[in-house]
Amino acid sequence: MPSAQTAAGKVLWHFTMSLDGFVAGPDHAMDWMAGTSFRPGLEEEYAGTTGAVLGGRDGWDAFPDTSGIYGGRWKGPVFVLTNHPEDARPADGVTFLCCDVAEAVRIGLDAADGGNLEVLSASIGRQLLQRGLIDEIALHVAPVLLGDGIRLFDNPGGAPVRLELLGGADPSAAVDVRYRPVADG
Repeated sequence: MPSAQTAAGKVLWHFTMSLDGFVAGPDHAMDWMAGTSFRPGLEEEYAGTTGAVLGGRDGWDAFPDTSGIYGGRWKGPVFVLTNHPEDARPADGVTFLCCDVAEAVRIGLDAADGGNLEVLSASIGRQLLQRGLIDEIALHVAPVLLGDGIRLFDNPGGAPVRLELLGGADPSAAVDVRYRPVADG
């Protein structure tokens, strides 16, 4: 099990994802997470280490409310990267950015004031990873297979990205996960 999250001014790509690699269902649906449990204190841990959030426009349009971040336990600056900020629905504490992703990270880290900048967008995370701007990826694998939706990392024709396991004796180790199907009932 990895060590607890720390506030270290890092760029953290953070998601709960399905076992088959989706972070949202079709049209950004998140109902698949209902009934998923997490280890005690996890939301508080991330809420306490997050200084700012960076998301994308599609996610914002699907969920234009910041009050649900970490079950309402987190309050802080939210940045939404978009090519068309002029038609975005404004909200308190939300800044719409129309800039390069590297500039969005700079702005977000400044606002995070020593806390982590959490990236809550698959496409922005992919762009940042390709530019070497992701410090850490934190994933929580939910016991569900979605089969369709928004993948954490979609890079057809691209080269594999090697990762290092944090908190383990062997940084190249595979992570063992075992589930069995639940009969509908």
